[in-house]
Amino acid sequence: MGLISNSWQKKTLSDFIYFKNGKKRPSITGDIPVYGGNGILDYTSESNLENAVIIGRVGAYAGSVYYESKKLWVSDNAIAAKAKDSSNIAFIYYLLKNLRLSERQIGTGQPLLTQNILNNIEVYLPSLEEQCKIAEILTTLDARIFENKKINHHLVELARSFWQERFSSKQPNGKLGDIIELFDSKRVPLSANQREKMDKTYPYYGATSLMDYVDDYLFDGTYLLLGEDGTVIDKEGYPILQYVWGKFWVNNHAHIMVGKNGFTVESLFVLLKNTCVSSIVTGAVQLKINQANLKSVDVYIPQKEELDNFNSTIEPIFDQLRNLYDEIKSLTTLRDALLPKLMSGEISVAD
Repeated sequence: MGLISNSWQKKTLSDFIYFKNGKKRPSITGDIPVYGGNGILDYTSESNLENAVIIGRVGAYAGSVYYESKKLWVSDNAIAAKAKDSSNIAFIYYLLKNLRLSERQIGTGQPLLTQNILNNIEVYLPSLEEQCKIAEILTTLDARIFENKKINHHLVELARSFWQERFSSKQPNGKLGDIIELFDSKRVPLSANQREKMDKTYPYYGATSLMDYVDDYLFDGTYLLLGEDGTVIDKEGYPILQYVWGKFWVNNHAHIMVGKNGFTVESLFVLLKNTCVSSIVTGAVQLKINQANLKSVDVYIPQKEELDNFNSTIEPIFDQLRNLYDEIKSLTTLRDALLPKLMSGEISVAD
């Protein structure tokens, strides 16, 4: 832990935080977020709190931590944390994230985090002035990360709209198999135990997201990942996609592909963002998109000139997207490095 300043006082969380279990969420829809153990679950028209930290209470997400500065509803699988007296709620959010609460849960079959566990955790608490300065540093980084993510979302939607404007009225004239090259045979799954022993250098992707980091890579370049089993489509029936680049590893739950016959990875990504694939999904309990069904999807394949023009149109969009994502990664690394040092007093806010 670094040196704790004399101004930091030893406290239990119950000294400056009030914990309260959430309640069953109302069924009325609205624009107020409903938080559970894994973040926003839904939206409602009612709230039971405002400006609070949300902590996952039960199951796989026990110990996860979120913060909402506006009105919200905390559901019954989460615990709400509010600041007592004059403590800074944003500081409390970062403090709780730094405590790795998921490691403090009890139970094996159904992990559980209780108010009693939380109340009795001991920490060193800086003055309110220092709390505010620490929170300001970290919230500034998080605000930039959030803004970049929002811009990237809009960039994807912009590229998607360009495809819709140009090609949505066209009838399918080919199969997806005509324009994709698959690299599934190169996939190698790694168990959690294997990954635990590795240096965290290269991204390790699963069906829907980045899962971990490992000490080696299988691919080097720009690729498109499409969920093969598990969560393979969204609510509207569109495929779960990951646009990835650089050196990385992929497990055996995502198809790995690039475009061919004039399609770049980017134009393939945009095409699939506009292609409903619910009809090719198999399996009742474990949803799956197999290679044969994937290749059989009917798609519109533009003529060479119009495809080249489309590729030129979206190329700068994806250049900006990659730049912003790389900045997100750098800012996230910086924030995660600063968090424990600021919370332990190893780095003073003056630095």
